[in-house]
Amino acid sequence: MPSVAKKLVIVQNNDAAAAEPVAAPAAEAAVRPEELRLLEALLFAAGQPLDEATLARRLPNDVDVKDALAQLKAEYATRGVNLVRVGRKWMFRTADDLSWLLTNETVETRKLSRAAVETLAIIAYHQPVTRAEIEEIRGVVAAAGTLDVLLRTGWIRPRGRRKAPGRPITYGTTEQFLTHFGLEEVGDLPGLDELKGAGLLEGNLPPGFAVPMPSDETTLRDDEDPLEPGDLDLGLAPPSSRSET
Repeated sequence: MPSVAKKLVIVQNNDAAAAEPVAAPAAEAAVRPEELRLLEALLFAAGQPLDEATLARRLPNDVDVKDALAQLKAEYATRGVNLVRVGRKWMFRTADDLSWLLTNETVETRKLSRAAVETLAIIAYHQPVTRAEIEEIRGVVAAAGTLDVLLRTGWIRPRGRRKAPGRPITYGTTEQFLTHFGLEEVGDLPGLDELKGAGLLEGNLPPGFAVPMPSDETTLRDDEDPLEPGDLDLGLAPPSSRSET
C-alpha cells in the first residue's frame, strides 16, 4: 500500500507540473501595454482616419503615440486587418491580399429619360433613321448625349450612312434590345390598336396617322452606304463589319 500511495503522489505532481505552462500565455497577454488597447478601440470605432494629434488627446499624457502606433502596426502586419498610414492619419484596413473577399458586384438600375425613351421608340419603329429624322419626328432638337446613352445600353447601333448631303449615320436596334424587352423580332412591337388600348395614344389622332411596321433587317437599304473605316476610330461601327451586306 505505501508504494501505491507514492505512485499517486507522483502522478499528481506530474499533472501540476504539466499545468504550469498553460497559464504562461495568459500571463504574457496581460503584459501587453494598455495604450495599445486604447489605440485599437479608438481606431476601430472611428469612421475616418485619425491623426496623431487627435489620438494623443484621447490617450494618457505619458504615452508616446508614435511608438505605440509603430507597435500596433507591427502586431497587425500579418493579420487580416492592417494598421496603415494614409497621409498624416492612421486607420485599419483590410490586408491588400484579402481585398478580393470584400469585392461586391452590383447592378445599378438607371431610369431612361423621357427623351431617351422617345428616341428609342422612334428608332425601333422607323429604323433605319438618322438623328435629323429623329428630331423631325419628335419635333424637338435631340438632347446632347441621348443617342450616346442608348448606344451604351447596347439597344441601338449605327447601321450605315444615308446617301444624302452630309451622309448622316443611320441607327437601328440590336438583339440586346429584343432580349431586354422580351421580343422575338422587332415586328412584335405593338401596333396602332394595341397602343391605343394601352392608353399610350390619344383618341383624337390626326387624319392619316399610322404606326409604321418596324423592321430590323440587317441588310443595308438602297439609300444607305456601309460605315467607313474611319468610323471605327469614333466607336460608331458595330463589332463585326457589315460592309459586305
